[in-house]
Amino acid sequence: MTERSFVRRRIALLATILAFCGTLKAIDSRASAPRFVAKTMDGEKFTNDVLKGKVVLLQFWTTWCSNCRHDQEAVEAVVQEFASQSLVVLAVDVGESKKKVKQYLEASPRSCKIVLTEDTNLAAVFAAKSYPLYVLLDRDGKITGTQNGAAG
Repeated sequence: MTERSFVRRRIALLATILAFCGTLKAIDSRASAPRFVAKTMDGEKFTNDVLKGKVVLLQFWTTWCSNCRHDQEAVEAVVQEFASQSLVVLAVDVGESKKKVKQYLEASPRSCKIVLTEDTNLAAVFAAKSYPLYVLLDRDGKITGTQNGAAG
């Protein structure tokens, strides 16, 4: 499989997840997301209440994770495609220094919101120990799905 087709499959998977999230309205047995607080590297603050009414994709990642790097293009495509539909992507870098993450972002810029572990309880709340880990929250703050490891 070529790199390009691999990225396309990941984009398709993430798009399907987001589309599915928007269609779920009937019987709601999904769990509400645990309470969280997150501050981006730019100083923007997010909580469950602030994000109510928006679809939220949480990506737990690290700079050393090769699968995270491979997924970056697909995540960026999802950010661009669904931004007008109130999608917020919080990319939570787990366990690395601000300096290291800044260096990485200089070489590989991202348009999603970048959050450091020290500025959130999200990694602890979702027990992020392997990467990437994706968690999708619907507009009501309910967990609609998770993906452990690379998509595809």
